[in-house]
Amino acid sequence: MKSKRIVITGGPGSGKTSLINFLEKKGYNCLPEVSRAVIKKAQAEGIDQLFLEDPILFSEHLLKGRLEQFNELPIGNDDYIFYDRGLPDVTSYMDYLGTTYPTYFSETCLKNRYDAIFLLPPWEDIYIQDNERYESFDQAEKIFEYLHQGYQNYGYEVHHVPVGSIEYRCDFILKKLKTLI
Repeated sequence: MKSKRIVITGGPGSGKTSLINFLEKKGYNCLPEVSRAVIKKAQAEGIDQLFLEDPILFSEHLLKGRLEQFNELPIGNDDYIFYDRGLPDVTSYMDYLGTTYPTYFSETCLKNRYDAIFLLPPWEDIYIQDNERYESFDQAEKIFEYLHQGYQNYGYEVHHVPVGSIEYRCDFILKKLKTLI
């Protein structure tokens, strides 16, 4: 049986990574977000905010990293593989910035398909800005809308995950997956 590719996405400060970490502790195959590594590498090279300074270069690094994740399925017979963000996040963020990007970005998103998309809303109670998360909470809310629209533009049904404990959110996703796949 082929594992189903499941994206967990959302704007900054929505609890995505905590949820992915929780799923991983429960024994699910989970692939981490690649943007923090790209940001840290750029900062080590003296570029404070690569996404703002050169959004195309930053996005090319993200697209490449996420495509590598997509193509390198983990070993095992797990029903699900959870991704901390998916390929359409790249174009959604660029749309948010109003940045024009080459057509291969969209073509890559259309060609490499996930089985289910779960979108987490911004959550002000847990929102923290740091060296890699420079957006304000208002910006996080706008990014959430762009992510929703971006995935819909690629033909996905987007499932909104309600705010709540990590356990509640995990149960919501796992129960929903049983009805979808």
